[in-house]
Amino acid sequence: MRVPQVVPGERLPAEITIYEVGPRDGLQNEQAIVPAEVKAEFVRRLVAAGLRAVEVTSFVHPRWVPQLADAAELIELVDLNIAPRMPVLVPNERGLDRALAAGVREVAIFGSATESFARRNLNQSLDGQFTMFEPVVARARGAGLAVRAYVSMCFGDPWEGDVPLTQVVDVGRRLVELGASQLSLGDTIGVGTPGHVRALIASFAEAGVGVERLAMHFHDTYGQALANALTAMQCGVTTFDASAGGLGGCPYAESATGNLATEDLVWQSQGLGIETGVDLAALVETSVWMAERLGRPSPSRAVQALS
Repeated sequence: MRVPQVVPGERLPAEITIYEVGPRDGLQNEQAIVPAEVKAEFVRRLVAAGLRAVEVTSFVHPRWVPQLADAAELIELVDLNIAPRMPVLVPNERGLDRALAAGVREVAIFGSATESFARRNLNQSLDGQFTMFEPVVARARGAGLAVRAYVSMCFGDPWEGDVPLTQVVDVGRRLVELGASQLSLGDTIGVGTPGHVRALIASFAEAGVGVERLAMHFHDTYGQALANALTAMQCGVTTFDASAGGLGGCPYAESATGNLATEDLVWQSQGLGIETGVDLAALVETSVWMAERLGRPSPSRAVQALS
Protein backbone atom coordinates (compact mmCIF):
# COMPACT_ATOMS: atom_id res chain seq x y z
CA MET A 1 0.00 0.00 0.00
CA ARG A 2 1.23 3.48 -0.83
CA VAL A 3 2.43 5.65 2.05
CA PRO A 4 2.97 9.43 2.04
CA GLN A 5 6.44 10.85 1.56
CA VAL A 6 7.54 12.28 4.88
CA VAL A 7 8.29 16.01 4.81
CA PRO A 8 8.14 17.39 8.38
CA GLY A 9 6.38 20.68 8.97
CA GLU A 10 7.24 23.49 11.35
CA ARG A 11 5.74 24.12 14.80
CA LEU A 12 4.09 20.70 14.92
CA PRO A 13 3.91 18.09 17.70
CA ALA A 14 6.01 14.93 17.47
CA GLU A 15 2.92 12.84 18.11
CA ILE A 16 -0.83 13.18 18.47
CA THR A 17 -3.58 11.16 20.11
CA ILE A 18 -6.50 10.16 17.92
CA TYR A 19 -9.71 9.74 19.90
CA GLU A 20 -11.75 7.38 17.74
CA VAL A 21 -15.48 8.15 17.75
CA GLY A 22 -16.66 5.86 14.95
CA PRO A 23 -18.45 3.23 17.08
CA ARG A 24 -20.45 5.91 18.91
CA ASP A 25 -20.63 9.18 16.97
CA GLY A 26 -20.24 7.45 13.63
CA LEU A 27 -22.83 4.70 13.96
CA GLN A 28 -25.42 6.77 15.85
CA ASN A 29 -26.20 8.66 12.65
CA GLU A 30 -26.63 5.61 10.42
CA GLN A 31 -30.13 4.74 9.21
CA ALA A 32 -29.48 1.04 9.60
CA ILE A 33 -29.32 -0.65 12.99
CA VAL A 34 -25.93 -2.37 13.18
CA PRO A 35 -25.95 -5.61 15.24
CA ALA A 36 -24.07 -5.53 18.53
CA GLU A 37 -21.79 -8.35 17.38
CA VAL A 38 -20.72 -6.27 14.36
CA LYS A 39 -20.12 -3.22 16.54
CA ALA A 40 -17.99 -5.30 18.91
CA GLU A 41 -15.90 -6.59 16.03
CA PHE A 42 -15.56 -3.01 14.75
CA VAL A 43 -14.18 -1.91 18.13
CA ARG A 44 -11.75 -4.83 18.27
CA ARG A 45 -10.49 -4.12 14.75
CA LEU A 46 -9.97 -0.43 15.56
CA VAL A 47 -7.92 -1.29 18.62
CA ALA A 48 -5.93 -3.87 16.64
CA ALA A 49 -5.13 -1.13 14.10
CA GLY A 50 -3.39 0.82 16.87
CA LEU A 51 -6.06 3.20 18.14
CA ARG A 52 -5.61 3.62 21.89
CA ALA A 53 -8.72 5.69 22.63
CA VAL A 54 -12.00 4.30 21.25
CA GLU A 55 -15.38 5.65 22.35
CA VAL A 56 -17.47 2.50 22.45
CA THR A 57 -21.09 3.63 22.75
CA SER A 58 -23.54 5.88 24.57
CA PHE A 59 -25.90 5.05 27.43
CA VAL A 60 -28.59 7.28 26.00
CA HIS A 61 -32.30 6.44 26.10
CA PRO A 62 -33.07 4.21 23.08
CA ARG A 63 -36.02 6.41 22.14
CA TRP A 64 -33.64 9.25 21.31
CA VAL A 65 -30.88 7.26 19.59
CA PRO A 66 -32.24 3.80 18.65
CA GLN A 67 -28.98 2.96 16.86
CA LEU A 68 -27.30 2.72 20.27
CA ALA A 69 -30.09 0.92 22.13
CA ASP A 70 -27.81 -2.11 22.52
CA ALA A 71 -25.19 -0.27 24.61
CA ALA A 72 -25.32 -2.67 27.57
CA GLU A 73 -25.19 -5.71 25.28
CA LEU A 74 -22.24 -4.24 23.39
CA ILE A 75 -20.27 -3.58 26.57
CA GLU A 76 -20.69 -7.23 27.53
CA LEU A 77 -19.21 -8.24 24.17
CA VAL A 78 -16.16 -5.96 24.38
CA ASP A 79 -13.17 -6.33 26.69
CA LEU A 80 -12.77 -2.81 28.10
CA ASN A 81 -9.12 -3.55 28.89
CA ILE A 82 -7.95 -4.01 25.30
CA ALA A 83 -7.08 -0.30 24.98
CA PRO A 84 -5.96 2.35 27.48
CA ARG A 85 -9.09 4.43 26.91
CA MET A 86 -12.50 2.87 26.22
CA PRO A 87 -14.96 5.61 27.24
CA VAL A 88 -18.73 5.76 26.86
CA LEU A 89 -20.98 8.80 26.54
CA VAL A 90 -23.44 9.40 29.39
CA PRO A 91 -26.18 12.03 28.98
CA ASN A 92 -27.28 12.15 32.62
CA GLU A 93 -27.14 10.38 36.00
CA ARG A 94 -29.20 7.46 34.74
CA GLY A 95 -26.67 6.94 31.96
CA LEU A 96 -23.87 7.17 34.53
CA ASP A 97 -25.54 4.49 36.65
CA ARG A 98 -25.50 2.16 33.65
CA ALA A 99 -21.87 3.02 32.87
CA LEU A 100 -20.76 2.36 36.44
CA ALA A 101 -22.60 -0.96 36.45
CA ALA A 102 -20.82 -1.90 33.23
CA GLY A 103 -17.41 -1.22 34.75
CA VAL A 104 -16.23 1.56 32.42
CA ARG A 105 -13.16 3.61 33.37
CA GLU A 106 -13.96 6.83 31.52
CA VAL A 107 -17.14 8.69 30.60
CA ALA A 108 -17.94 11.64 28.39
CA ILE A 109 -20.71 14.23 28.72
CA PHE A 110 -22.11 16.21 25.81
CA GLY A 111 -22.69 19.92 26.37
CA SER A 112 -23.67 22.77 24.10
CA ALA A 113 -22.22 26.22 23.47
CA THR A 114 -25.63 27.54 22.37
CA GLU A 115 -29.10 27.84 23.86
CA SER A 116 -30.83 26.42 20.78
CA PHE A 117 -28.84 23.20 20.64
CA ALA A 118 -29.02 22.73 24.41
CA ARG A 119 -32.82 22.86 24.12
CA ARG A 120 -32.96 20.42 21.20
CA ASN A 121 -30.27 17.97 22.29
CA LEU A 122 -30.46 18.09 26.08
CA ASN A 123 -33.94 19.51 26.75
CA GLN A 124 -32.14 22.03 28.94
CA SER A 125 -31.32 25.71 28.83
CA LEU A 126 -27.73 26.81 28.27
CA ASP A 127 -27.35 27.39 32.02
CA GLY A 128 -29.53 24.44 32.98
CA GLN A 129 -27.15 21.95 31.40
CA PHE A 130 -24.60 22.64 34.14
CA THR A 131 -27.13 21.76 36.82
CA MET A 132 -27.67 18.45 35.02
CA PHE A 133 -23.95 17.76 34.56
CA GLU A 134 -22.77 18.70 38.05
CA PRO A 135 -23.84 15.49 39.85
CA VAL A 136 -22.78 13.36 36.88
CA VAL A 137 -19.23 14.72 36.94
CA ALA A 138 -19.00 14.70 40.73
CA ARG A 139 -20.15 11.10 41.03
CA ALA A 140 -17.96 9.93 38.16
CA ARG A 141 -14.86 11.60 39.59
CA GLY A 142 -15.74 10.26 43.03
CA ALA A 143 -15.79 6.75 41.56
CA GLY A 144 -12.35 7.29 40.07
CA LEU A 145 -13.47 7.76 36.46
CA ALA A 146 -11.95 10.22 34.04
CA VAL A 147 -14.49 12.66 32.59
CA ARG A 148 -14.33 14.19 29.14
CA ALA A 149 -16.68 17.02 28.14
CA TYR A 150 -17.81 17.69 24.60
CA VAL A 151 -18.80 21.24 23.72
CA SER A 152 -20.93 21.25 20.58
CA MET A 153 -21.64 24.16 18.20
CA CYS A 154 -18.35 25.90 19.00
CA PHE A 155 -17.93 27.40 15.52
CA GLY A 156 -21.49 28.00 14.40
CA ASP A 157 -25.07 26.97 15.07
CA PRO A 158 -27.74 26.19 12.42
CA TRP A 159 -30.39 28.11 14.38
CA GLU A 160 -28.34 30.94 15.91
CA GLY A 161 -25.68 31.48 13.27
CA ASP A 162 -22.29 32.73 14.48
CA VAL A 163 -21.35 31.81 18.05
CA PRO A 164 -19.26 34.36 20.00
CA LEU A 165 -15.85 33.11 21.14
CA THR A 166 -16.55 34.38 24.65
CA GLN A 167 -19.70 32.26 24.85
CA VAL A 168 -17.84 29.09 23.85
CA VAL A 169 -15.03 29.80 26.31
CA ASP A 170 -17.48 30.47 29.14
CA VAL A 171 -19.20 27.11 28.58
CA GLY A 172 -15.89 25.26 28.34
CA ARG A 173 -14.43 26.95 31.43
CA ARG A 174 -17.52 26.07 33.47
CA LEU A 175 -17.24 22.42 32.44
CA VAL A 176 -13.59 22.38 33.52
CA GLU A 177 -14.60 23.92 36.85
CA LEU A 178 -17.15 21.12 37.29
CA GLY A 179 -14.30 18.61 36.99
CA ALA A 180 -13.91 17.71 33.33
CA SER A 181 -10.32 16.75 32.60
CA GLN A 182 -10.56 17.28 28.83
CA LEU A 183 -12.67 19.51 26.59
CA SER A 184 -13.50 18.41 23.07
CA LEU A 185 -14.40 21.51 21.05
CA GLY A 186 -16.86 20.53 18.34
CA ASP A 187 -17.38 22.11 14.95
CA THR A 188 -20.68 20.27 14.81
CA ILE A 189 -21.84 21.65 11.45
CA GLY A 190 -18.37 21.96 9.92
CA VAL A 191 -18.33 25.72 9.30
CA GLY A 192 -15.03 26.53 11.05
CA THR A 193 -11.96 27.81 9.22
CA PRO A 194 -8.29 27.92 10.31
CA GLY A 195 -8.32 31.52 11.54
CA HIS A 196 -11.39 30.79 13.63
CA VAL A 197 -9.68 27.72 15.12
CA ARG A 198 -6.59 29.74 16.04
CA ALA A 199 -8.70 32.49 17.63
CA LEU A 200 -10.75 30.05 19.71
CA ILE A 201 -7.68 28.27 21.07
CA ALA A 202 -6.10 31.62 21.93
CA SER A 203 -9.29 32.71 23.70
CA PHE A 204 -9.23 29.60 25.87
CA ALA A 205 -5.59 30.25 26.73
CA GLU A 206 -6.44 33.81 27.79
CA ALA A 207 -9.14 32.36 30.07
CA GLY A 208 -6.63 30.00 31.71
CA VAL A 209 -7.58 26.83 29.84
CA GLY A 210 -4.41 25.65 28.09
CA VAL A 211 -4.02 23.45 25.03
CA GLU A 212 -3.20 20.44 27.21
CA ARG A 213 -6.88 20.42 28.20
CA LEU A 214 -8.23 20.73 24.66
CA ALA A 215 -9.19 18.26 21.98
CA MET A 216 -10.67 19.22 18.62
CA HIS A 217 -13.67 17.60 16.96
CA PHE A 218 -14.05 18.65 13.33
CA HIS A 219 -16.69 17.84 10.73
CA ASP A 220 -15.92 18.06 7.03
CA THR A 221 -19.15 19.67 5.79
CA TYR A 222 -17.27 22.41 3.92
CA GLY A 223 -14.04 20.47 3.37
CA GLN A 224 -12.18 22.29 6.14
CA ALA A 225 -11.56 19.51 8.67
CA LEU A 226 -7.96 18.66 7.76
CA ALA A 227 -6.94 22.30 7.41
CA ASN A 228 -8.49 23.04 10.78
CA ALA A 229 -6.75 20.06 12.37
CA LEU A 230 -3.38 21.18 11.02
CA THR A 231 -3.95 24.68 12.37
CA ALA A 232 -4.84 23.29 15.80
CA MET A 233 -1.64 21.21 15.78
CA GLN A 234 0.36 24.34 15.03
CA CYS A 235 -1.32 25.92 18.08
CA GLY A 236 -0.19 23.03 20.29
CA VAL A 237 -3.29 20.80 20.40
CA THR A 238 -2.37 17.10 20.40
CA THR A 239 -5.72 15.28 20.73
CA PHE A 240 -8.11 14.99 17.79
CA ASP A 241 -11.45 13.25 17.48
CA ALA A 242 -11.91 11.33 14.26
CA SER A 243 -14.18 8.62 12.89
CA ALA A 244 -12.98 5.61 10.93
CA GLY A 245 -14.14 5.88 7.35
CA GLY A 246 -15.58 9.35 7.99
CA LEU A 247 -18.75 7.91 9.50
CA GLY A 248 -21.18 10.09 11.38
CA GLY A 249 -22.84 13.41 11.77
CA CYS A 250 -25.32 14.55 14.40
CA PRO A 251 -28.91 13.29 14.72
CA TYR A 252 -30.01 16.64 16.17
CA ALA A 253 -28.43 18.89 13.52
CA GLU A 254 -29.32 17.96 9.97
CA SER A 255 -26.63 20.22 8.52
CA ALA A 256 -23.91 18.19 10.25
CA THR A 257 -22.29 15.77 7.83
CA GLY A 258 -19.53 13.27 8.49
CA ASN A 259 -16.74 13.54 10.99
CA LEU A 260 -13.12 14.03 10.05
CA ALA A 261 -12.07 10.63 8.70
CA THR A 262 -9.44 8.91 10.83
CA GLU A 263 -7.62 7.65 7.74
CA ASP A 264 -7.38 11.15 6.26
CA LEU A 265 -5.93 12.47 9.51
CA VAL A 266 -3.46 9.59 9.75
CA TRP A 267 -2.30 10.10 6.15
CA GLN A 268 -1.68 13.80 6.73
CA SER A 269 0.06 13.16 10.02
CA GLN A 270 2.33 10.49 8.56
CA GLY A 271 3.33 12.83 5.76
CA LEU A 272 4.27 15.46 8.34
CA GLY A 273 6.31 12.97 10.38
CA ILE A 274 3.82 13.03 13.27
CA GLU A 275 3.43 9.75 15.14
CA THR A 276 -0.11 8.42 15.62
CA GLY A 277 0.54 4.78 16.50
CA VAL A 278 -2.00 3.73 13.87
CA ASP A 279 -1.45 1.07 11.22
CA LEU A 280 -3.02 2.81 8.24
CA ALA A 281 -3.38 -0.34 6.13
CA ALA A 282 -5.21 -2.16 8.93
CA LEU A 283 -7.44 0.85 9.53
CA VAL A 284 -8.37 1.14 5.84
CA GLU A 285 -9.18 -2.58 5.80
CA THR A 286 -11.43 -2.07 8.84
CA SER A 287 -13.29 0.84 7.27
CA VAL A 288 -13.83 -1.10 4.04
CA TRP A 289 -15.15 -4.00 6.12
CA MET A 290 -17.59 -1.72 7.95
CA ALA A 291 -18.67 0.01 4.72
CA GLU A 292 -19.61 -3.38 3.30
CA ARG A 293 -21.83 -4.04 6.31
CA LEU A 294 -23.45 -0.63 5.98
CA GLY A 295 -24.05 -1.22 2.27
CA ARG A 296 -22.35 1.94 1.03
CA PRO A 297 -18.80 3.12 0.24
CA SER A 298 -16.72 4.98 2.80
CA PRO A 299 -16.70 8.78 2.31
CA SER A 300 -13.06 8.96 3.43
CA ARG A 301 -10.83 10.14 0.61
CA ALA A 302 -7.88 8.15 1.95
CA VAL A 303 -9.97 4.98 2.15
CA GLN A 304 -11.18 5.50 -1.42
CA ALA A 305 -7.63 6.05 -2.69
CA LEU A 306 -5.97 3.22 -0.77
CA SER A 307 -8.62 0.54 -1.22
